[in-house]
Amino acid sequence: MKRALVSVSDKTNLVPFVKGLVANDYEIVSTGGTKRVLDEADIPTISVEDVTGFPEILDGRVKTLNPYIHGGLLARRELPEHVATLKEHKITPIDLVCVNLYPFKQTIENPDVTLAEAIENIDIGGPSMVRSASKNYRDVTIVVDQADYDQVKKTALPAWKPGPA
Repeated sequence: MKRALVSVSDKTNLVPFVKGLVANDYEIVSTGGTKRVLDEADIPTISVEDVTGFPEILDGRVKTLNPYIHGGLLARRELPEHVATLKEHKITPIDLVCVNLYPFKQTIENPDVTLAEAIENIDIGGPSMVRSASKNYRDVTIVVDQADYDQVKKTALPAWKPGPA
């Protein structure tokens, strides 16, 4: 079974995309609000906390910054020593990351936004996952924009089966 990590601020078209991932034998790991949306759509998900064995802390500032996430993203699967390290530490590889960043620009363009609100819209985990997945592009598909869901289905997942409606 393949594993996808899904954590998005823009949830447009998310449910049909993730239903398709599940129909294509992906196990879904998710965070907070994204997990709630997927759970409400009856899509089986695993919380990041269950993967990491560590709770979300600091008002959500730390969720995915963990070796069980980034090890799963960064391990080069063609290197036996990387595969052995994953096995030794019981880290499951992550094959696809669907993440989009907090809407920082939109937030700071609001004339009523406070400095505190702007600061909380500086995304840390999202860019870290994007960079980890990008560094390991041979093994990890990365999706950062819901407008790309169809393209990902066509090119990165050529045997795509749609999920149930």
